[in-house]
Amino acid sequence: MLAGVATAWAADLVPGRRTWRTAPSTASWYERAGNGLTLACGVLAAAPDIDILFLSHFNGHRTITHSIGAVFFVGLFAAAMAAKSRRPIARVALMCAAAYGTHLLLDWLGADNFPPRGLQALWPFTREWYISDLDVFRQTARRHIASGPIMRQNALAIVQEIAVLLPIAVGLWLVRVKALARLASEMAGRDHAAQ
Repeated sequence: MLAGVATAWAADLVPGRRTWRTAPSTASWYERAGNGLTLACGVLAAAPDIDILFLSHFNGHRTITHSIGAVFFVGLFAAAMAAKSRRPIARVALMCAAAYGTHLLLDWLGADNFPPRGLQALWPFTREWYISDLDVFRQTARRHIASGPIMRQNALAIVQEIAVLLPIAVGLWLVRVKALARLASEMAGRDHAAQ
C-alpha cells in the first residue's frame, strides 16, 4: 500500500493538469494527501493479492492478477472512472495503473523459494514465470500462517518492506507538499493578476 500511495504522490510531481489535487493548508490531512484517489492507489497496490482468496487452491497465486494484462485492465477502468468524474483521463489512468504495477515490481524483486517461482508478469502474452533473483525483499509464507515461526518470518518481511518504502513515501510527501503549495500560489497569483 505504501508503494501505491508513493506512486500517487510521485504522479502529482509530473507537470500538467494537477491543480485539482491541491488542497489548502487548512484542509484535513486526508484532503491534503490527495483524497480518495491516493487511497485508491494504496488499495490498488495491494489488490493483486486478491487471487489468494480465489485462485490459491488452483496454484493461481501470482498469475493473472500479477500481470501486465491486469495492469492494463486497471488503467482502462481508471480511465473510464476519470472520464465519468471529469478528471484528467491519462493522468488518473496512468497513476492507478502504475500504483497497481508497483505490487508486481515488488513481488518480482522479492525472494520466492516455492515453485513455480516468480509471477506470470507478461500474461496474456505468455504464461512464463519471471523473478529477478535479487531477493531485495524477504520470503513470506501463507501455509501454517498462525504458527510462531511463520508469524515471525512474515513480521520480519513486513518490517523490511516498511523500512524500505516508508522513507520513499515520506520523501515524496515532503516534495509533493512544497510543489503543490507552489502550484497553488502560482494559480492564485494568476487569478489575482487577472482582476
